Amino acid sequence: MTKESFIYTTYVVSTPGKVFEAITKPDLARRYWGHENVSDWKPGSRWEHIRANDERTVELVGKVVEVSPPTRLVITWANASQASDPASYSRVTFELEEYEAMVRLTVTHDELEAGSGMANGIKRGWPIVLSSLKSFLETGQAIDVFARPRASERAA
Repeated sequence: MTKESFIYTTYVVSTPGKVFEAITKPDLARRYWGHENVSDWKPGSRWEHIRANDERTVELVGKVVEVSPPTRLVITWANASQASDPASYSRVTFELEEYEAMVRLTVTHDELEAGSGMANGIKRGWPIVLSSLKSFLETGQAIDVFARPRASERAA
């Protein structure tokens, strides 16, 4: 089975502490991601990615691998429906670096099965989630992470 990685870097006018909190605090993540990341954020602990709606569906699960606030967080990542299959897990690393008056946030999602639904989904998902995080921290307004491309209008 071939593995692939996805790396995305963005710059946020904020502090590493605020960006780290936005990733790990459920009440903040729900405002820009539409999900809550729930854990005690200790190595070996479980984390859950819970849809912030009335159903409160657990969509993703994993374990905390490494945590060094406010500069690094590493977690495993799998669809909740595949949680019992060790081969379904990938890994996400959040690296935060002060960059003058900004934070350089690099998300590396690796150990992905090449061509899988997860690999294809995160290539669309991470850019919009991280754009929303950036907008939220810089302006107080998140973007709609559930937005879909508009169908092109056809001439009559």
